[in-house]
Amino acid sequence: MSTETALSRPAALGAIGNTPIARLEALVEPGMAEVWVKLESANPTGSYKDRMALAMIEGGERSGRLRPGQTVVEYTGGSTGSSLAFVCALKGYPLRVVSSDAYAEEKLATMRAFGAELEVLPSPEGITPQLIPRMMERAAEIVDEVDGYATDQFSNADMVEGYRQLGRELLEQLDGRIDAFCGYIGTAGCFTGVTRELRAVLPGLHRVAVEPTESPVISEGRSGTHRIEGGGAGFWPPLLERDDFDEVRTVSTGDAFAMARRAAREDGIFSGPSTGANLTIALELARELGEGKRVATVQVDSGLKYLAGDVYD
Repeated sequence: MSTETALSRPAALGAIGNTPIARLEALVEPGMAEVWVKLESANPTGSYKDRMALAMIEGGERSGRLRPGQTVVEYTGGSTGSSLAFVCALKGYPLRVVSSDAYAEEKLATMRAFGAELEVLPSPEGITPQLIPRMMERAAEIVDEVDGYATDQFSNADMVEGYRQLGRELLEQLDGRIDAFCGYIGTAGCFTGVTRELRAVLPGLHRVAVEPTESPVISEGRSGTHRIEGGGAGFWPPLLERDDFDEVRTVSTGDAFAMARRAAREDGIFSGPSTGANLTIALELARELGEGKRVATVQVDSGLKYLAGDVYD
C-alpha cells in the first residue's frame, strides 16, 4: 500500500484488523487438539468483512477504477454491505446496495445507519440458489443506471489481498504453529487469503473448506436452500481454485445454529451461524488430530447481528 493511501485514511479505518484470538476451553474435550478462534467481531462493524471492504475500496482507488465521489454498488447478504457502508461513509462515496429479506434485519439496518441506499429483494424461503444471481443482476443494472463502481465482491481479487493480513496475524499470534485451518466459503476471499498466506510458511497445513449440507456445490456440485448466512451462494466462487483446499466438509443449518448457541453459552464466542459452521468443523478436526495439534478458525461476526432471527430465538 502506498504511503499516500495510508495517509489519506480516516482514523477510524485504522481500527480494522489486528483482532484478538481465543482458545476454546469448554467445547474441547480431553485428548483433542487445541482450537483457536480469531475474534473478528472486534472489527469496527463486528465482522471480518471490514477487511475486504477496505481492500476493495482502496484497491479501486489505487487503480483509478474508483473515482472521487463515485457511487459504489454491491450485492450483499449483509455483512459486506455493513462494512462497505462504514468505509464509504468515511471516504465520502455514496453506496447503493442490493440485498434481501433472507438476511438478518440487523445487517440491513446497519447499512442504512451508515447512509447506504438499499434495495431489498424478497426471498421468504431463505437463501435459494437463485437469490444471489438475482441480486447480482440487479446490482449490474444499477451500475449502468448511475455510472457506478461495482465492487463485485465475488470477482474482486483485491479482497483476497485484504484477508492475507489475517493470515499473518494468525502466524504471529500462534507462533507459526498451526496444523489445520477451516473456514466457511462465501466469496472464498477469507479462506483463500488466509490459507495462501499460511501455506507459504506452513506447507503441511491441512485446509478444510466448509459449506452447507443443503447446498454442497463445491463437494457435490448441487445447490439448495439453506439459512447459514455468509456463504453457500449456490455456485462455485470464481476466485476459489481447486488446489486452494485439501478437503470440503458440510454442516447443516440446524447444526450451525445449535453450535452458535452452544459456543455463546459455553465458551463466550457470541456469533452467527457461519461461525457455528466453522466451530463444528474445527471441533471435528480437533477430535481427529488429537492432543498436541492445533486447529485455527475464524469467528466471522458478532451474534448481535442475529438476535432478531432464528439463531437465538
